[in-house]
Amino acid sequence: MSIEFRSVTKRFPDGTVAVDAFDLVIPAHKTTVFVGSSGCGKTTLLRMINRMVDPSDGDIAIDGESVLDKDAVRLRRSIGYVMQNSGLMPHFTVVENISTVPVLEGTPRKKARERALDLMDTVGLDRALADRYPSQLSGGQQQRVGVARGLAADPNILLMDEPFGAVDPIVRTDLQQELIRLQSELGKTVVFVTHDIDEAFLLGDQVVILEKGAKIAQVGSPSEIIENPATDFVASFIGVDRGSRALTLKKTDRGTVVVDSAGRTQGAIVGDAP
Repeated sequence: MSIEFRSVTKRFPDGTVAVDAFDLVIPAHKTTVFVGSSGCGKTTLLRMINRMVDPSDGDIAIDGESVLDKDAVRLRRSIGYVMQNSGLMPHFTVVENISTVPVLEGTPRKKARERALDLMDTVGLDRALADRYPSQLSGGQQQRVGVARGLAADPNILLMDEPFGAVDPIVRTDLQQELIRLQSELGKTVVFVTHDIDEAFLLGDQVVILEKGAKIAQVGSPSEIIENPATDFVASFIGVDRGSRALTLKKTDRGTVVVDSAGRTQGAIVGDAP
């Protein structure tokens, strides 16, 4: 499913304009990453897709149909949502957390449990953890449960709000690679929010660099942005003008990778072939 923002503006009661006349098409079956500094409006954009926040002006359409014409609760249940710190219900077991939406939608508990166990396999979780509670899991395991829960209703759209920001770097790398694998297998329309440009380039087919008010500084593939930054702001944000942080592209036998000035690999261009 494709998603289209049509002149979307969001003003909050205190007068803050978080999003100002935003236009963008998010292609189906690809990963689009919103990246920018804190307060630039990226999370507000994400939450307007499933109507956790409604726009003040403009419209958002999924496959041409306005989300404002849909029941907000039913819309949210049809869209996967993964947040930072997993957002799991502490009094539910792993399998109960994963099967929450299917059960709410009327799936028999036995069938929902079977689906949850299958999803534990999909996201790389041992089934022996099924009846444990979130407090008995590591941070990385909790995030995998969060991803499984987001996939439980087999949504066409998966929203991910800085889902790996609260785990240590090694676990974060593992989770990033897991998401790349899952997306190659499932082909969802993924909208991912991060403040980390390396993560954006690693995961995104389309990367949207945002300034304050959700103004688009540049949108394109990682290679397009790295090779041709649109403005000085973009060049500074992605690090092309900063010594050890400078990013370039390098062809390898396994495809194109992003490297810094010291030759250290910072990520791969998703979908690139040797």
